[in-house]
Amino acid sequence: MGHKEKSKERKEKRSQEISLLRTIPYSDHQRWWSKDTVAVVTGGNRGIGFEISRQLAEHGLTVILTSRDASVGVESIKVLQEGGLDVACHQLDILDSSSINQFAEWLQENYGGLDILVNNAGVNFNVGSDNSVENSRKVIETNYYGTKRMIEAMIPLMKTSTAGARIVNVSARLGRLNGKRNRLENEALREQLSDVESLSEEVIDGIVSTFLQQVEDGTWESGGWPQKFTDYSVSKLAVNAYTRFMARKLSERPDGQKIYINCYCPGSVKTALTGYAGSVTVEVGADTGVWLSLLPDQAITGKFFAERREINF
Repeated sequence: MGHKEKSKERKEKRSQEISLLRTIPYSDHQRWWSKDTVAVVTGGNRGIGFEISRQLAEHGLTVILTSRDASVGVESIKVLQEGGLDVACHQLDILDSSSINQFAEWLQENYGGLDILVNNAGVNFNVGSDNSVENSRKVIETNYYGTKRMIEAMIPLMKTSTAGARIVNVSARLGRLNGKRNRLENEALREQLSDVESLSEEVIDGIVSTFLQQVEDGTWESGGWPQKFTDYSVSKLAVNAYTRFMARKLSERPDGQKIYINCYCPGSVKTALTGYAGSVTVEVGADTGVWLSLLPDQAITGKFFAERREINF
């Protein structure tokens, strides 16, 4: 059996394991959430976001599915509501600060805030892979800055509780610092991003700005950046770093106001964004995001997961 066949066999076996895990119900002592627990899922009108919304609603939470196109969001929730699930929708464009503010006001007025934020909205690596100036800016602006805007806007609305609130960022292995392939080769930048204690928003923003400037100058290929799907990889590298930075910052909050933040890679999922060419079902791709959202262990924060397992940044 060749390497590709063995790899495919391992992935299929792991997908079967995840499918089995999904059938095991949470025990009563693990269940910290209720019908009053509000989860917001960005980009929830299709693909992984839709499936995360569905699974969270099946666990008995109140889910707010957001969509850049309001009419598409309405059509999406009809499918879930017909199945008896409590899901609402609202228009949200994470590239538009006014849209985020309007959503925040509506959320506060109608639900009194939220308990869980799943940042799923983003641009896939199939878009912008040519690393043009226009596409690179779009990918970075959406995947990194859009995610950051949502976190900043939602933190003040997160409800206080003994269980703590949760933030889950959908990321990718392509954004790993220590991946064997497609790694960030610039040692100075690697050192900055690896030093969690000194990591700051300014450092992450500065690295992203450096990348975009080099794309504009046409010098990015000699900058030590990941060579595969570079703009997408850098955007997720920034999301992963921001997750670790925010975990440290949020850990300083007093009991009752704790917020736990993690990120995960759903894998190569068969969705419209991947042209249905992925190797993982949408149910399995969404699973770890749902698992992290409902995780009873409050000690876990600032980590990166795939297939319910922690992996190195």
